[in-house]
Amino acid sequence: MLEFRYDTQLLIEGHDLDEDDIFDYFTENFAGDSLLAVGDEDLVKIHFHTNEPWKVLEYCSTLGEIFDIVVEDMDRQERGLKG
Repeated sequence: MLEFRYDTQLLIEGHDLDEDDIFDYFTENFAGDSLLAVGDEDLVKIHFHTNEPWKVLEYCSTLGEIFDIVVEDMDRQERGLKG
């Protein structure tokens, strides 16, 4: 059984984005692991394993436009089902 079920990935397009601030917000406010927040002031890529991907999407949408959103159920994948 996986501790964090959903592999959540997306891009944030905005202005004055700070990947370090975003990373810190995630670690302080969301339960999860495998966090990546990389990019520059205009575009940041997020990768995060969590049980509450909707919270990630809600927060990221406050930072700018979110797109290329992928939420995969790793538990289903582990069981050989489509994620």
